[in-house]
Amino acid sequence: MTYYIEYTVPSEGGDADLPVNEQESGATIPLTEVPAEHVHTSELPARSAVLAASLDEAKEAAEEVISHSKATRAELFDDDADSLEAGSGRLVARYAEGEGWTNQ
Repeated sequence: MTYYIEYTVPSEGGDADLPVNEQESGATIPLTEVPAEHVHTSELPARSAVLAASLDEAKEAAEEVISHSKATRAELFDDDADSLEAGSGRLVARYAEGEGWTNQ
């Protein structure tokens, strides 16, 4: 079963400049090929797949991802559509550093 974890990673040094390409919205383009303006941000959103046989296994695998990301909060989704779109699927649990998981 595939679960998806969403979390926010603080950018290194608290600053990140992301290129914006309005002409090809939704497409992934190598940064070396993008003559684009930049957006300044202090956090970077992420959504990653977590393969697990059960919700408990998914939580364990998600915690491993979180521990390497510097994120302090996360949400775990059960998403049969296998979408990488933020918020897709059914929210099944929330994580907060120091508090652990809360089922939804």
